[in-house]
Amino acid sequence: MHHISASYRVFLTINYVVLTILALLCLFPIVNLLAISFSSSSAVSSGSVTFWPVDFTLSSYSYILENNQFLGSFGTSMLRVVLGLSVNLILTILVAYPLSKEASTFRSRTVYAWFFVFTMLFSGGLIPGYLVVKETGILDSIWALILPGAVPVFNVLLMLNFFRGLPRELEEAAWMDGAGHLRTLWSVYLPVSLPSIATVTLFTVVGHWNAWFDGMIYMKSPDEYPLATYLQSMLQQMSLQTATVSLEQAELLTQVSNRTTQASQIFLSVLPILAVYPFLQRYFVHGLVVGSVKG
Repeated sequence: MHHISASYRVFLTINYVVLTILALLCLFPIVNLLAISFSSSSAVSSGSVTFWPVDFTLSSYSYILENNQFLGSFGTSMLRVVLGLSVNLILTILVAYPLSKEASTFRSRTVYAWFFVFTMLFSGGLIPGYLVVKETGILDSIWALILPGAVPVFNVLLMLNFFRGLPRELEEAAWMDGAGHLRTLWSVYLPVSLPSIATVTLFTVVGHWNAWFDGMIYMKSPDEYPLATYLQSMLQQMSLQTATVSLEQAELLTQVSNRTTQASQIFLSVLPILAVYPFLQRYFVHGLVVGSVKG
């Protein structure tokens, strides 16, 4: 039995206490927002809401969900995530694999690497980007939200560094068995790169789901807005809709406020991410390369 000294027990105790306090500090703001979203506007305005709803009500969620555009925006965001993840992941892998090779194998590797790094430091700007999207004919379509960022360079760097850290014996064994680059990538690199792929997947899903500015620029019709853009526009138009609503809607507006609707929007936006994250979490903890090379 491994002996645990008294000093080490004290260290573990202090460590657990500090980590618990940090976890609670991160959790308290979320609980407070949840309580605000389920509280009445008067209770929130008076500052009486802390970590439990006061005058429990679903008015904020009803105000957001009563518009049929919400479901359409939700579907647009889901489609954007599916298509965007597929395009980003395929291009990220196809770019990272050759750039992970040594200069002796891929002579132009340095040139291409600096080409991609340059795009991280400089961009054409908002207006040239809009003109490119317009002239390519994808304006006001789902592809306008996907193709401009089809190759996320930061994710390429993550995948590239992971590929470079893989044992070269794996690739050499595949080449001795007659495998080419595509077979080596598909059968050797990808199976042992699930932790890196899971990380890139999470970054891509969160990025597409939370993006709202490009939807505001590239989508002419509000009916084509993704969810994040729709929620942002709802917040901006809330103060302008009071004079043109029905009596029933006006009564609902008296029960909500900017703070309650903001809290509701946050939770409506974060729920899909919370549903996806547990399925990817295990890949951040366990590495699949250990033991893949036998001596």
